[in-house]
Amino acid sequence: MNLVVNGREVAAAPRPGQCLRTLLRELGWFGVKKGCDAGDCGACTVHVDGRPVHSCLYPAFRAEGARVTTIEGLDEGGALHPMQQAFLDAQGYQCGFCTAGMVMTAAALDQAQRRDLPQALKGNLCRCTGYRAIADAVDGIAHVEADIAGAGFGRSLPAPAGPAVVTGRARYTMDVAPEGELAGLAHMKILRAPHAHARIVAIDAAAARALPGVIAVLTHEDAPAALFSTARHHHVTDDVDDTSVLDPVIRHVGQRVAAVVAESEAVAEAACALIRVEYELLPAVFDPVESMAPGAPVLHDKPAASRIANPTRNIVAELHGEIGSLADGLAGADLVFTAGYATQRVQHAHLETHGAIGWRDAEGRLVIRTSSQTPFLTRDALASLYGLPRDQVRVVTERVGGGFGGKQEMLVEDIVALAVFKTGRPVKLEYTRAEQFAASTCRHPMTVEVTVGAKRDGTLTALGLKVVSNTGAYGNHGPGVLFHGANECLTLYRCANKRVDGYAVYTNTPPSGAFRGYGLSQTIFAVESAMDEVAHRLGIDPFALRRRNVIVPGDALLAYDDHPHDVEFGSYGLDQCLDSVEAALKDPPKPDMGPDWLVGRGMAASMIDTVPPRGHVGMSRIALTAEGRFELRVGTAEFGNGTTTVHGQIAATVLGVTGADIVIRQSDTDHVAHDTGAYGSTGTVVAGEATRRAAQELLGQLLARAAARAGTVTDHCRVEGGHVVAGAARIPLADLAPLEAEGRADGSPRSVAFNVQGFEVAVHRRSGEIRLLRSLHAADAGTVVNPMQCRGQIEGGVAQAIGAALYEHLLVDAAGAVANPTFRGYHIPTFADVPRTEVFFADTYDTLGPLGAKSMSESPYNPVAPALANAIFDATGVRLRATPFKADELYALIPAEPAETI
Repeated sequence: MNLVVNGREVAAAPRPGQCLRTLLRELGWFGVKKGCDAGDCGACTVHVDGRPVHSCLYPAFRAEGARVTTIEGLDEGGALHPMQQAFLDAQGYQCGFCTAGMVMTAAALDQAQRRDLPQALKGNLCRCTGYRAIADAVDGIAHVEADIAGAGFGRSLPAPAGPAVVTGRARYTMDVAPEGELAGLAHMKILRAPHAHARIVAIDAAAARALPGVIAVLTHEDAPAALFSTARHHHVTDDVDDTSVLDPVIRHVGQRVAAVVAESEAVAEAACALIRVEYELLPAVFDPVESMAPGAPVLHDKPAASRIANPTRNIVAELHGEIGSLADGLAGADLVFTAGYATQRVQHAHLETHGAIGWRDAEGRLVIRTSSQTPFLTRDALASLYGLPRDQVRVVTERVGGGFGGKQEMLVEDIVALAVFKTGRPVKLEYTRAEQFAASTCRHPMTVEVTVGAKRDGTLTALGLKVVSNTGAYGNHGPGVLFHGANECLTLYRCANKRVDGYAVYTNTPPSGAFRGYGLSQTIFAVESAMDEVAHRLGIDPFALRRRNVIVPGDALLAYDDHPHDVEFGSYGLDQCLDSVEAALKDPPKPDMGPDWLVGRGMAASMIDTVPPRGHVGMSRIALTAEGRFELRVGTAEFGNGTTTVHGQIAATVLGVTGADIVIRQSDTDHVAHDTGAYGSTGTVVAGEATRRAAQELLGQLLARAAARAGTVTDHCRVEGGHVVAGAARIPLADLAPLEAEGRADGSPRSVAFNVQGFEVAVHRRSGEIRLLRSLHAADAGTVVNPMQCRGQIEGGVAQAIGAALYEHLLVDAAGAVANPTFRGYHIPTFADVPRTEVFFADTYDTLGPLGAKSMSESPYNPVAPALANAIFDATGVRLRATPFKADELYALIPAEPAETI
């Protein structure tokens, strides 16, 4: 067939059943993204004869004779299309994976459609932004500021990758052609288990191996016997070693059974269907409380070296700590309150699914190109797993299409490496959306019992937690999520008597893992809901109760005993956050929406340590090149968290140049010696501090060299306009090259950051429908590096948390299988679902962060669900103690008249 793509005539021969998306990508138009496989997300949107279509649903043969435009062809005569420019000016993107499709849809809107964006953009999903920046882009509202030499820190500078993102030139993991070292690229598909718990008795792969085009079929007999954890942490002993590349014991539906490597994905899929597996079915357990009970099936009979806390009771980790005496605190209380709360299984739903491409380079090194938040830790794990020196493994991470903790795992790289070793071919594995939902990781479901003791004036006398965390079939992140989740939610409050008892428990369900907030969103929902319940029972304003009890500088930053850490008050802005949200909620008065609508307001507070405990290393290297520009190499990954922009601003500010003078290379294990990874919001406070130190060292070298050349002292030198002014001399930067400096930061000591969320909601008395009228969020981020970008992180975190509070729920059926493995069945927030969040920044300067900055990527997520529950209670008198908050359940509980204060 013949068609015109971006003005070029193309002859193509689409395969039977091939969609237009895959055809365009095979032709090299990588701006067309794969996000859902079902027409749900819009990342693959292109124009066919001027009309936007989801190309994953559009049969390729229907494009015969058509004019097809992708994001790469949207520009007009070499200049950006006005909508591309608008997305740049408003920075209407974060990870950018959805941006090409979003721009293509927006560019086709007429004026009437632009006035109803919730309807017009209903077919395009964004997981990062919260949609406000996208709305501003479509409305032509600009936010970027001018780049001023030496004054970039604190300004809303655009992301360096912006032009590449809006034109489709930004390259993600799968955006490579099979040529050069990737010539002969083979494709992998995974045969997955249909049972929740079983032992593989025999595998017959003869028919699969005989299928033309099949290169190899890999089973547990081909895989290394070593146990490891898919979780990636700086200290590998933080996680239990309970996982195999291919395991003869199945512990959840969707687990790997075998892998087929073939010349095409279609052949690999067909071969998977030909593999015959004989299973011995084993008893399964799906509830964590039942899993801990005597007589429950033991899921992991592993050696002590695996570090499982109590394998006979399926307990991955347990925690018991106390300050003072909880019993004494309760005995001295005027009010004792106890209630249980539950949070559900939630999927990360980043639009770029997990995937990796592996090959051997010219030197024989294993190279893995992957979508990862932790390239260096993944390199180390692969080297250990396959008995290789670290320098024989290279991990490269291009731009990452969202992560939210889900890519702090090694879920694909290990088996891709195995296939490379076994076949000698470059190999690609890319998850489908269904695999992403059913076979990756999710947020830990938790039940939390909170006990509060308080005096009549609201002073806390006791605060206790009992936590049961469902870690699923494997223990990846199970200990860390439990320990972190039980920490800052308690540390926030000044109380002499605290206790926590917690368990992370195996079940035959999909593995849980790292998720934005890392356990705190679950426990903060419980604690902040309980605080609201206590405030109402005592007749005290919720803001007043917090002010009476929250920590202030000078208090001990400790949740329980035997919990060593190095947290300090680098700054303190919680008081400002409380003041901002309280003032905004009080004015204007609640609206009158008629007798069927009940209006309420609620708030919640949260705290987070700015760096994970026990070390987190960032390294940066910066060099002055012969062209007079600065090349900055950092290890941390960019997945919409904005670290690239932040590092450029830090380096440019220290060196006295503009951000445009900094060329950034990142996320490649060949660039620097080590970087722990982009998780725990450390891209700014750890890796950014390493960049600041490297830039400061380079500046010292630069001024010293200039001073020596001019015969003056460094105090009389400064960088100005591509030169160093040294006394009376004006020396071009290029004349002072080459120079190079390194910086290292280990994330210690750590500071604390605070967030306060407020909501005004309306609940329909007759249907239970919840409408979010206002969303308010105050953040203590220290000196804000980039207000536009930080605001976007907050808005995106709030939007994601709204989804988890109201409707996101990864459902597991009675047999242990995920029941809703598509965006159509798993509702993430759309444009129409999310209110515009009003953001307030506290005015603080953190003495521990780079140039006064603190982290602010994951913490906005944490107080959202309790603030919403508290607002719903204020409106209806109904206390919802389990997420998600469902209209049908709420409707049944709404009393005929609003409840009085208890």
